Amino acid sequence: MEVQEVIDHSRRVYDSVLGLLSNVDNPTPMVQLSRLLPFEHTKVYAKLEWYNPFGAVKDRVAWNMIQDGEESGRITSGQKLVEPTSGNTGLALAMVSNAKGYSLTTPLSNQIPVEKRTVLRLAGVDVVELEDTLCPAPGAPEGAIARAKAISEEPDVEMLNQYANGSNPEAHYRTTGPEVWHQTGGKITHFVAGLGTCGTINGSGRFLKEQDSEVQILGVYPPAGHDIPGVRSLVQLDQTELFTPDEYDGLVEVDNDSAFEMCQRINQEESLTAGPSSGMALAGALKAVPDEPGNVVVVIFPDSIFKYSSSVLNNVAGLGAAPPSGTKREQLLDSMIENARANPDLVIDVDAAPNLWHEEKPLVIDVREPGAHSQRHIPGAINMPLDELPVLAEFLPEKRDAPLLSVCERGNLSLSGVLFLKSLGYQNVRSITGGTEAWDQNGFTVTSA
Repeated sequence: MEVQEVIDHSRRVYDSVLGLLSNVDNPTPMVQLSRLLPFEHTKVYAKLEWYNPFGAVKDRVAWNMIQDGEESGRITSGQKLVEPTSGNTGLALAMVSNAKGYSLTTPLSNQIPVEKRTVLRLAGVDVVELEDTLCPAPGAPEGAIARAKAISEEPDVEMLNQYANGSNPEAHYRTTGPEVWHQTGGKITHFVAGLGTCGTINGSGRFLKEQDSEVQILGVYPPAGHDIPGVRSLVQLDQTELFTPDEYDGLVEVDNDSAFEMCQRINQEESLTAGPSSGMALAGALKAVPDEPGNVVVVIFPDSIFKYSSSVLNNVAGLGAAPPSGTKREQLLDSMIENARANPDLVIDVDAAPNLWHEEKPLVIDVREPGAHSQRHIPGAINMPLDELPVLAEFLPEKRDAPLLSVCERGNLSLSGVLFLKSLGYQNVRSITGGTEAWDQNGFTVTSA
């Protein structure tokens, strides 16, 4: 993954942006955290991956996959590339492709923050938006990965496939791992990374273990139905080819609220512009690593906060930002939805929902558009799109104490459904946290029309 020519990084003058790519001679910086740590003895360092030239840890992977593709002959002059992505890999691939004369098509989830989708289009990427999870779901038949594979069957199109490509972890074996080892003077005791494709933890972990087998390699993941871009729940990880948990020393789950809370604290207390996945990784490190003399912890901070303002607005209360339209009515509605989300009488966790579903036989109202409902839904769920609920209300039960469950893809839109149903006088109505996605990922029965 090293740039071929010898570069004098001390001058920071380059013939091409590709000269900025990170390696042990030009590492991304590490900053010791000091203000938000509950530790007395343990040192914790954040490795700031947004200092890569295109703004994320995925720059390493994009460069290495294209380099290896060129060397193997799979990528040739004027090549058309396709890659499913949660955004960072897509941007890095776009920029490297632009520098080398390739074109890129990127199928991705329409749940990915609009900031990322906009930047991808600005970079010249052919963006194909689909109904999918934030980090593309390997098993989704109509998702980003499946669409990319279909496109790659067209003539002269190559799919790099970061989810199964050995060049992904190899990039971190060549660069991230050696950088961390050098920057800590070989004193690292714990390496912590969030789990998406698992390239970072696999490649870096392998290198660090070769230097010192006692180094602890810890992976952090979110629960099903989360809102953290770029990382996978355990169910999704089990479907990922690069996920090798037997090679890690521990796995740590961090819930959605804890990740975004830590993200906010990192920005405010440590003055680091870290994104939500950084918050998740650090929260996992603080949860799993004991406070002992000699502990030196390195946590990967994959990218900055600037790509995630819309995600933060949806998950961090009290920031004072107005919704895009800025109208008082929409601000009031957003406030009502947030209050509903925090009210245990109006929401039910996905783990408890099946028991309610079996015992009380509630009417399940799927408030998504018909296409999403037909793809997969909770058995027996009646499709009543949110914008059509006022018209379809006549088909609802006459008894206002009848049990109702409102459900959408991920548990956001369904809260509006709850508020509308409450306005009609229904007393026993709740939204399923995590929505159909969490229901499916937890292994509960789903069906399709």
